[in-house]
Amino acid sequence: MGGAGAAEVAAGQAESPRVPAASRLLSPAAALRRHWPEYLMEAAGIGLFMVSACGFGALLEHPASPVRMALPDAAVRRALMGAAMGLTAIGIIYSPWGKQSGAHINPAVTLAFLRLGKVAPADAAFYALAQFLGGAAGVWLVVAALGRWVSDPPVSYVATLPGPAGPWAAFAAEVLITFILMSVILRVSNAPRWARWTGLCAGVLVAAYITVEAPVSGMSMNPARSFASAQAGRLWGHLWIYFTAPPLGMLIAAELYRLARRPAACAKLHHQNDRRCIHCGANGGWG
Repeated sequence: MGGAGAAEVAAGQAESPRVPAASRLLSPAAALRRHWPEYLMEAAGIGLFMVSACGFGALLEHPASPVRMALPDAAVRRALMGAAMGLTAIGIIYSPWGKQSGAHINPAVTLAFLRLGKVAPADAAFYALAQFLGGAAGVWLVVAALGRWVSDPPVSYVATLPGPAGPWAAFAAEVLITFILMSVILRVSNAPRWARWTGLCAGVLVAAYITVEAPVSGMSMNPARSFASAQAGRLWGHLWIYFTAPPLGMLIAAELYRLARRPAACAKLHHQNDRRCIHCGANGGWG
């Protein structure tokens, strides 16, 4: 979409309040019948993210990996993992499917947009279900292909676990990084000049967090991502951190944004395209 068209879309988003009642009051059955492609896109998006996480995790961390042997410095390996996952996130957001579903691939992101009135309740529920199922499927797909390269320690299904500072430090860190991520998403996506770069900003933060913050909490920011690894490895002990801290951090960011009375546009991370939008109705999104 060209410059003038993008400006019109951005202006239209800024003027749009909440998801209209026609979409907000859809029954679950009607939402599923109309919006199932977006739900599958969300499942595929996080599934691909977990395939990438498991694959690069095995390559960089498995003791038998030649890459692991060649790079003994853990900080260097984390930086490479961060770059890989940041680029993966960017690729998903700017893919055709990401442009259509909004590329939340995270129940905490969907919950924050629900709080802002930008996602209908039925869509939010199906997005979350798709994200959990898609993430789990992605992990099992790599396990089937790579076997013990994914299950052996220290890869351990790339599970998110607290670092030496303990679970409460991990909880606090997860709240902080998710708060920053959602704040950046809201600020950038609602600035017409910068909105198209929202996905790039999100990917850069993912890369930076994995490089710097991962030793504290394992760097999750995503309940579905942590569940996907936990269910494969039966690592349930600290899952409560990743089910509570990321939604809390993102909800705080959304609430502060709402209280500041700033205009909130659509729930998509990339809206400057010609794909339909089930959140604001653009391009026949409520059809």
